[in-house]
Amino acid sequence: MKGAMIMKFMILGVCFLMMVPIFAQSVIPAPCVEEVIQDLVTTHGEAQQFRIERGVRQCASLWREVDGSEEDFVKFCKERFLSEEAGVENLFAKFSHYIEILNGLRNRMNVDLQKFVHLDMGPISEIDRLFSEYDPGAHIQEDLYLNKIAFVVALNFPHYTLKEKTELGETWTRKEWAYARLGDKFTSRVPADLIQKWGQIQIQSDAYFGDYNVHIGQLVDENQKPYFDVDKALITHWGLRDELKALYALKEDGLEKQRAIQAVMLNIISQEIPAAMISSTEYTWNPHTNTVWKDGQEVEVAREMDARYQVMLNNFHILKEMDPYYPTEPTYILRNSEIDMEIPMDDIEQLFSDFLKDPVSKDVAEVIRHKISRKLETFDIWYDGFKPRSDIAETELDAIVKQVYTDVETFKKLIPNILLKLGYSQKQADHLSQHIVVEPARGAGHAWGPEMKGEKAYLRTRTPKGGMDYKGFNIAMHELGHNVEQIMTLYDIDHYALRGVPNTAFTEAWAFIFQERDLQVLGVTNQNPLAKHWSVLDNFWSAREIMGVSLVDIRLWKWLYQNPDATAADLRVAAMKIAKDVWNEFFADTFEIKDSTILAIYSHMIAYPLYLSAYPIGHLIEFQLEKQLEGKNMGEEMERIYCAGRIIPQLWMKNAVNTKLSGAPMLEAVQNALDALVEVEDLDKNVEDF
Repeated sequence: MKGAMIMKFMILGVCFLMMVPIFAQSVIPAPCVEEVIQDLVTTHGEAQQFRIERGVRQCASLWREVDGSEEDFVKFCKERFLSEEAGVENLFAKFSHYIEILNGLRNRMNVDLQKFVHLDMGPISEIDRLFSEYDPGAHIQEDLYLNKIAFVVALNFPHYTLKEKTELGETWTRKEWAYARLGDKFTSRVPADLIQKWGQIQIQSDAYFGDYNVHIGQLVDENQKPYFDVDKALITHWGLRDELKALYALKEDGLEKQRAIQAVMLNIISQEIPAAMISSTEYTWNPHTNTVWKDGQEVEVAREMDARYQVMLNNFHILKEMDPYYPTEPTYILRNSEIDMEIPMDDIEQLFSDFLKDPVSKDVAEVIRHKISRKLETFDIWYDGFKPRSDIAETELDAIVKQVYTDVETFKKLIPNILLKLGYSQKQADHLSQHIVVEPARGAGHAWGPEMKGEKAYLRTRTPKGGMDYKGFNIAMHELGHNVEQIMTLYDIDHYALRGVPNTAFTEAWAFIFQERDLQVLGVTNQNPLAKHWSVLDNFWSAREIMGVSLVDIRLWKWLYQNPDATAADLRVAAMKIAKDVWNEFFADTFEIKDSTILAIYSHMIAYPLYLSAYPIGHLIEFQLEKQLEGKNMGEEMERIYCAGRIIPQLWMKNAVNTKLSGAPMLEAVQNALDALVEVEDLDKNVEDF
């Protein structure tokens, strides 16, 4: 380890040296730890004191009886501590090589074992589910402790707290950052059976939503007249939300259809949805009155009975079981913000709150009222009329897609052309596309990246039996953005330890950038000179919606920790109350409607713990990146920005756009857009002409 890095740390004071506590399960007494530290400092010199202090304490916190006696611990530390830079560099290189092999092959096995539950390949059998729930790598971490590899790394590569990385990271070299990331590798020791159980629950959660479709052709009014002429199986929440958005382009009957879809959503949230209406065409249903018919006769059917909230409880319980193994982050909320996101949760909440409270939202809402010629309704949080595609009926967009992208195989073949249209060079397009596999998703669609060079990235998108439609293409563009990031930040990064991005918000940002260019790829252009201003309003409205959803998610997790013995019914009541509270605090004045629960519809909140905050942060990052991309080559600029890899978020942003992550640039642009729309021409006319 370079002396400069050590000195930078030491000026912060010795208080940081004591930040690694001894785990409750540790068998190494404190006097032994202090004695080992002193002996090593005497042997290797005071210049190594920080590394010795941090490494020995970290190893002691993780040592168990199965690892050996107190004498074994002392012997291990004295024999395995490396003070020469050449030895540290060699250990770093060797570990990086071997961990890439383990990560890559484990990832490949998981991809293959879960294929039948993730892809549209017919009915899922019990053996499919059992294998999909098996994690072949669940024991890897424990094995690395038992054979002492984990202890060798923990002893020689200090773990830095988020505060330390923030204060020191700006002056670190790339290698110093890579060393620090290696120091993050072994900071806890979660039992393998809990890791395996967590993997099973994740698969079960995925499967719950993967099979959760509502056939909108079965939705009828009080006279049993269908709301929709054509049936579609819409997955919750994604498909329902996207169908609702598409209906803004429908001039006739669109509003009644939107209200019907919203009623479906509200029934899902309250769990009053009839269980018989989930992924079934056997019955018809009026979602406004919750009346069900079969063969024209009204029938009584059972509601879903809180299965939705039991999925969330299952996730909470397993993650809470892991809490004791993270003494410095003893809740999943802290682990999510301090370890995964590397943005303190208080900062995230404050960022969202300040953004949502900005009064400019009322002005944007007034523009929407002009465009739709009515008062806002709660589902207008998904208003989609600022986008140029909003004036094109989805049937027209479907036809445009089907002319070129007939199926997933064709989409795969045309990926190089898509990347060329987006500004990537031929070399980049060929390199990226050869590492991408495109497959039909059973659920809403997702991207799955490689963990080892030579492996593929997987793009899964929803594809109806008739071939790819606009929804599937739009999803595919989003997932393609993920794949491009995943490949570039694996193959083009200087150190394997720095592969990837600071957190999931940064890959979401790039996926949003791709998704926003879907019409460009289809050859549909917007000639309106004010288009960029409308785009700003669209980004702002989308960011507000997902921030509200994310705050519901965060507050509900806080409620769970305060009520760990809650039942699924208790959680349902709490979710609806919290959704109303967030709505009333940040949306009621803008919409002039109170007590809506609509913000609780997102499936992520139920199945993907605390993932939602990545989306609004991703929107803010996307906006700042879009400004950076203006007038520049997209492929070259992405390579410059994203190859910073997995450093902390604020430092990444400074390197990318020369400013920190903030909502202020978007809020300023919104006000400028509103001013421009008024200044250039009368706002009412601009609205009509858009």
